[in-house]
Amino acid sequence: MIKIGKTNLGSFPLLLAPMEGVTDPSFRAICKEHGADMVYTEFVSVEGLIRNVKKSQKKISIFPHERPVGIQIYGANLESMLKAAKVVEAAQPEVLDINYGCPVSKVVNKMCGAGILQDVDRMVSLTRAVVEATSLPVTVKTRLGWNAETIRIGEVVERLQEVGIQAITIHARTRKQMYKGEADWDWFLRIKENPNITIPVFGNGDINSPEKAQAYRAQYRVDGMMIGRAAIGRPWIFSQIKHYMATGELLPEPGMEERIKIIHQHLNHSLEWKGDKVGILEMRRHYTNYFKSIPHFKPFRLRLLTEMNPQIVREILDEIGYTFARTYEQIN
Repeated sequence: MIKIGKTNLGSFPLLLAPMEGVTDPSFRAICKEHGADMVYTEFVSVEGLIRNVKKSQKKISIFPHERPVGIQIYGANLESMLKAAKVVEAAQPEVLDINYGCPVSKVVNKMCGAGILQDVDRMVSLTRAVVEATSLPVTVKTRLGWNAETIRIGEVVERLQEVGIQAITIHARTRKQMYKGEADWDWFLRIKENPNITIPVFGNGDINSPEKAQAYRAQYRVDGMMIGRAAIGRPWIFSQIKHYMATGELLPEPGMEERIKIIHQHLNHSLEWKGDKVGILEMRRHYTNYFKSIPHFKPFRLRLLTEMNPQIVREILDEIGYTFARTYEQIN
C-alpha cells in the first residue's frame, strides 16, 4: 500500500495533476467521484498566499467530499515559502506539494517551477526548509531536468528524499520540451533500480488510456500515476484505468446520456462553489472537451457559451443529449 503521511492511497494510486485554470474544487470533485485517489489544487503562488490575495486564497479552498487533497505551491524566496507553508497548513490538506516542474516562462523566469532545475542545490535547500517548517507531509512535482544535457533526476530524487519529502511525481519531459515530443519514461526504471530510493515515485506524462497506463505500470515500475490533460473532458479515465488494471476489460466511453449526467454534476459543483455567474462562466472552458468529436455541434456550443441562466444551460445540455444520442453512439 502507498501511504503519504497518514493517508493511505491504495496499492497503485491514480492522482489528478494540478492544472492552472482547470483543477478547481468542481473539477476535482468530479474526478474524485470517478476514481481519482488524490486530487491537487491549481498551483498557487506563495507571494499571493502571504499577501492574502483573494484569488490565491480561493485556490486553497478544500471541501470534505474531495479529500484527500494536496495543495501545490510555487515560489523561489525562502522566507515567502516558509510563510506560505504555514498558510497551507492552516487549510489542512493531506499534503503540501512543491511545484518544481511548471515550464511557463513567467514562472521559470523568476527561478520558480522548472526554473529551479538550473540550481539543484537551491532546490534541495529550499525543500529542506519547507519540510522543517510544517507538520504536513511534503511532496514534490518536478521534471526530468532543464534540458536533455543537464538531466540529474536520479540525484534530485535521492537528495530530496534525504531532506524529508515523502513522495515525488516526475513529469517525464525536460523544461525545454514543454509539452512537446514523447515523455521519456525510461528514467523511471533507473530511479526505481536505485536501492537507496524508498519514497513513492509517481509517473506523469502521456498517460491517456487504460492500456497505456497498464503497460507503463508493468514496464517502468512506478508506484502510481498522475494524470493531467487526459482527464480534461474525460474525468472517468480514472475509473476506466482502474477497471482495466483489475479485470483486463476495457470499459466503453460513456454514452451521451451518461455524459450529460456527468456534465450536470460538474455544473452543479461549479454553481455550488462559485455561485451562478462565475460558476456558469468557468464551466464554459470544459464544454468543448466534453463534446469533442461531435459533428455539427457549433450552434449548441455558441448557446452554451452565451447563456447565463443556470436553468436554461441545463435545458440546453438535455437538448444536446437528446439531439446527439444516436450520432454519438455511431462515432464511438
